[in-house]
Amino acid sequence: MKAIYRKYGHALPALLFGAVYLTGFGLLENRGHADYRIVHMMIDDYIPFCEIFVVPYLLWFLYVPAVLIFLFFRNKTEYRKNAFFLCTGMAVFLLVSWVCPNIQHLRLQEFPRDNAFTHLIGLLWKVDTPTNLFPSIHVYNSLGAHLAVMHNRELSGRKWIRRGSLALCVSIILSTMFIKQHSAFDVLTAFLMGAVMHAAVYSFDLVTVWRGRLRYQASRRARKRPGIG
Repeated sequence: MKAIYRKYGHALPALLFGAVYLTGFGLLENRGHADYRIVHMMIDDYIPFCEIFVVPYLLWFLYVPAVLIFLFFRNKTEYRKNAFFLCTGMAVFLLVSWVCPNIQHLRLQEFPRDNAFTHLIGLLWKVDTPTNLFPSIHVYNSLGAHLAVMHNRELSGRKWIRRGSLALCVSIILSTMFIKQHSAFDVLTAFLMGAVMHAAVYSFDLVTVWRGRLRYQASRRARKRPGIG
């Protein structure tokens, strides 16, 4: 059991946070009437509805976990950085949504076309309310996944992976606006939070610094323990 924990124990914090996040998000989605603030920017009115973008929007559910799982098995340090990046942003999102309930009125009353893509969007809108929007986690986590790919040394020579990641990341970000899931404001706030977290995680390397301090404190406590016998 100890051997398994040593090998895979670095997954535990993210798994625990995932359970907390899903619980918190579920409560947000079902808390009933609240004093919602409408999220809207003028540019939203000029962004066309384009249903085909539901494809990259849904690919987000594969893209972000795929990057995290790859790092989990290939590089513990990079995995911890990516997990910290994602979890911190998602925690901020929950806090903002609780403190400042928000809603958008961008969704169409009826679709201009009837096809498989609009059917998918209709299903999406049935299960996902137009509330709890900023900063957009779809945008923020896509940025986090792509930054992790770009900072991973193992993938530094895989130009097709890096370019593919960029294309998918950009497509996902655009999709949030083209299928009327988010306002441009949600996207901008996600970029702002992403810039702050990029500096914290990759420029200042706070994860490595924090882990180093924990190890140092643990070693000091171990040295202070009285000997036996």
